[in-house]
Amino acid sequence: MNDALKAKLKTLPSAPGVYFHKNQTGEIIYVGKAAVLKNRVRQYFHNTPKDPKTTALVAEISDTDWTITDTEMDALFLESEMIKRYRPKWNVLLRDDKTVSYIRITMKDPVPHLSLTRTPQDDQATYIGPFYGKAIVEKSLRTLRKIFPYYDKPYNGKKTLHTDLGLTPGIELGLSTETAYKQNLRRLIRYLKGDRKQLLKDLEKQMKKQAELGQFEQAAVLRNQLFGLQALRKTIIFSDRESFDLTTDCALLELQHLLALPTPPRRIEGYDISHQSGTDAVGSMVVFTNGVSERSAYRKFKLRRPQNDDPRSLREVLERRLKHTEWPLPDLILLDGSELQLAAVQDLAKQHQIKILARDKSSNHSHNTEVKLIAPNRPPLILPPTSHLAKLIDRIDQEAHRFAITYHHLLKRKRMLQ
Repeated sequence: MNDALKAKLKTLPSAPGVYFHKNQTGEIIYVGKAAVLKNRVRQYFHNTPKDPKTTALVAEISDTDWTITDTEMDALFLESEMIKRYRPKWNVLLRDDKTVSYIRITMKDPVPHLSLTRTPQDDQATYIGPFYGKAIVEKSLRTLRKIFPYYDKPYNGKKTLHTDLGLTPGIELGLSTETAYKQNLRRLIRYLKGDRKQLLKDLEKQMKKQAELGQFEQAAVLRNQLFGLQALRKTIIFSDRESFDLTTDCALLELQHLLALPTPPRRIEGYDISHQSGTDAVGSMVVFTNGVSERSAYRKFKLRRPQNDDPRSLREVLERRLKHTEWPLPDLILLDGSELQLAAVQDLAKQHQIKILARDKSSNHSHNTEVKLIAPNRPPLILPPTSHLAKLIDRIDQEAHRFAITYHHLLKRKRMLQ
């Protein structure tokens, strides 16, 4: 451990958060979460026996950064997002696939249940994740279950100990209905996906409305959920709260320099088109705030006429998006496409004074490849796959592609079932 790192570790806070181990070139080689950053990060450098892989990781660490979260649960969500973004090599080497967990909710069932799985299936269930570290996921769900009771096994109509403890909605006792239960599960899903700020506002609004209507029992249920979430200190990682110090996020600083912006770009929107020979054509909009995905702000667009013309489709999506004045304008628009897609919408971005870039993959959607960026009136920029900016661009692009493909497949299934 060098002297600079040794001095830095003395400033570690006694708070939950996410830490980033870096090598001599500044590349993030490992991302981890901690209930107490001070204790967890220092463990790496104690003179205690370690397995060979951890010993090799520690030998490569030249610097460590961290960001504080309000709760260990928030550290869990942030760690998952950062591993998706940076894909650090030591996270792959030190973890096997058994530690990756998805939350699965069978919302298509009359009475859904929630479980954990390592492998998502194409079974129409709702999957949230992946999360790294099953024990923390289970701990977080135990906390949330007190606010949003749910069944953890297929419903059979029988009372259990969980019913007596108030951890199920109590449909078997007539304490709730299937409709009310599904409504509560949708709130839980919103929380898990990061739509916490708006969820709190909606709960408060619904609580007041129910009280005005004289529905005091329902108002009390909503009040308890609202107070329960506020007790979690209502940390909002995937929304407009700054999860990082913008001055230290290398990718955002690179974008600021590249685009000649006065400050790092706060809101970035990524767009992609998906269709099958013009059929079931859709567009996706994903949002990254301060470099972190803000899933509650994602939007999908069903194209109004079938067409096998991606530039034209992209223009339709952007025109419709820009009519939504209630949505904040982005600092940067990132397109999945080439010069053709960029040319099709460049005037729209200029009208609204929004910077715009296109990522030309030449039909290559794989990870760990060079990132080719196209900007108006300048030569293409080729980024090595190891750069911070390349990883951020790839993360946004992959997320836009995933979101578009998912919606396209949904429309395709619906059409085939008609």
